[in-house]
Amino acid sequence: MDEAFIDALRARHPARRRYLVGVSGGRDSVALLDLLSRAGYRDLVVCHFNHALRGRASGADAAFARRLAKKLGLAAEIGRGAVRSEAGRRGLSVETAARELRYAFFAEMARKHRCRRLFLAHHAGDQAETVLINLCRGAGLPGLSAMAETSARTIGGVRLEILRPLLDVGRAEIDGYVERRGLAWREDATNAEADASARNAIRNEALPLLNAIFRREVGPALCRTARLAAAEDAALDAWLDREWPGIAVIGPPGGKRTPSLRVAPLRELNEALQRRALRRWLDLAGVAGVGFREIEGVRALLAPGSNTVAGANLPGGNLARRRAGFLTLEKSGSPASKRRKR
Repeated sequence: MDEAFIDALRARHPARRRYLVGVSGGRDSVALLDLLSRAGYRDLVVCHFNHALRGRASGADAAFARRLAKKLGLAAEIGRGAVRSEAGRRGLSVETAARELRYAFFAEMARKHRCRRLFLAHHAGDQAETVLINLCRGAGLPGLSAMAETSARTIGGVRLEILRPLLDVGRAEIDGYVERRGLAWREDATNAEADASARNAIRNEALPLLNAIFRREVGPALCRTARLAAAEDAALDAWLDREWPGIAVIGPPGGKRTPSLRVAPLRELNEALQRRALRRWLDLAGVAGVGFREIEGVRALLAPGSNTVAGANLPGGNLARRRAGFLTLEKSGSPASKRRKR
C-alpha cells in the first residue's frame, strides 16, 4: 500500500468528498482508516457497531473506535444491537443477524450525515473465504463473483455505495503495513474459534487444509475465480439488458408497474438464460429470499402443456402465474387469486 496505491485510491474516490468508514477496531479496519487519513481524506465519519456478543470486550472495542476517531480529529458514530436476540426472533444465524443489523446502522448513518458512500476493509482473504462459502452453498456466477470493489446495496430505502479498496490486498501485506506504522488494534477472540461461524471454520480449518493439499496458497486462485465470474456475470447481464425489452412488458395483463414476462421468448432461451431472466424479474418486483428451488418452480411454468392456470408459490406471500402467454406476479391472498381457486 505505497504511494502509487494511494494515488489510485484518490483517483477512484476523490478525497474532498465525505465518506462513512466502517471501523470494527480490528487490524484491517484500523489499517484502512490510517491509510485514508494518510491519503488526505478529512471528511470521514467513523462508524462502529457494537454487536454485544463479547461482553465487556465489545464495549472496549467501541471505546477504542471512538478514541481512534478523536485522535484523528474525525466524527464518530457508535451503534449497538442485540444480535443474539434478533437472530433468535427471526430464525437467523448469529452471523447473518449481525450483518443485517450492522448494515441497517450504516444506512441510518448515511441518512443522518447525508452521505451514501461507505468504506469497508474487506481484503483478499475475505474474498477467498466468500468464494469458498458460496461455492459450498451451490451458488451460480453471482455468488462466485463474491464481493466487488464497488457495489451498491439498498437498506431501508437508503442506497449505499460500498467501497472496498483493500479487496486485492492480502493478509500479509496488511499485517506488514500495521507493523510498519505501529498501529494499535483490537483482537476479536471469536476469530480464533472454529465453531463461532462457518466463515471462521473456513478461515481456520478449510483454507489451511487446502493450502496443505495443493502445497501452495489457494487464496489467490479463489480471488481469480471471483474476478472471472464477475466478468462473465457482467457479460450476461449486458446481454439481458439488450434482450429485456422483448421479454418484459409493463402493463397488461398485470396492470401494475412490475413487468410481466412473455412466455414465448423465454421458452426459446436455454435454461441458464431463463434463470437469469426470472431472477431479474423477481428482483425488480422486490421478492426477497429467492433461491434455486424458487427459480426452478417458476421456470416450470414455462413448460408447454395444458391451458389451465399454473402457479408457483414464492416467499413473502407472492405467487407467480402463467396465463394468456404471460408470467405475472400477484399476492397469494389477493382477490384475483381467490377467484381462480373457485
